[in-house]
Amino acid sequence: MEATKRKKCEEDVKEEVKKVKPEAGVFPICKLPQSKDEKALWKRLIVVLEAAPLETIKKKKGIELLNSDDHKGIITGKLGKTLEDYRPDIVHQSMLALLDSPLNKAGLLQIYIRTQQNVVIEVNPQLRIPRTFKRFSGLIAQLLTKYKIRGEHCPEFLLKVIKAPIENYFPIGCPKIGTSVEGKLIDVDEYVKTSLPDNVPVVIAIGSVSKGHPGKEAPYVEDVVSVSKFPLSAACCCFKFAHAFEHKWGVKQNELE
Repeated sequence: MEATKRKKCEEDVKEEVKKVKPEAGVFPICKLPQSKDEKALWKRLIVVLEAAPLETIKKKKGIELLNSDDHKGIITGKLGKTLEDYRPDIVHQSMLALLDSPLNKAGLLQIYIRTQQNVVIEVNPQLRIPRTFKRFSGLIAQLLTKYKIRGEHCPEFLLKVIKAPIENYFPIGCPKIGTSVEGKLIDVDEYVKTSLPDNVPVVIAIGSVSKGHPGKEAPYVEDVVSVSKFPLSAACCCFKFAHAFEHKWGVKQNELE
């Protein structure tokens, strides 16, 4: 009886996933390292979007990504939480800022997402993230159900759930910096230029939430900095660090540079 119920549940999930029609594509970037040795020597900025509020819910229309706009009653009623706890749009905005950056297109950026449930997601730098939140929601709902997303006409996975803990994927000995308005105040360009090593990977943890300090509280963080005396959005922090590393590593954005 239990096996029959489980099989029926799996079939239901498959049917719901078929209803999800996300839009994801790839865009060309500089050649990425392929071999294990190349990856070990790969100089890049590793951004971890911490405490991402990514959860799914099964509705009549299909599997949906929980968010404060579409599921107010469920969040405040059944779950007993606040709308601020479910802002996946913050993750969407941050990914747009990072994936669209010249740093990423130069092959010098890697992104991981760690959810509030400690689900770790690896983002392929070639991913062209959907421009609208609705399509992004469909994409993430499918990812959290199937655990991997492969692009059309693309042999590689664009998004995939990987085994925790996330620390296993960091290069050995690389600096691991957390961000919070409560950290020591820095000029981000000067800090990246003078306080971080030149040709090694650097991990930056940025909280993808509307409240709290998960970028500061991540267990692997060695130092905590603040890039402004004002509270900034996660997307703004992502942009500032990406821009600073573009200058540090000489990423040319036009022919005049």
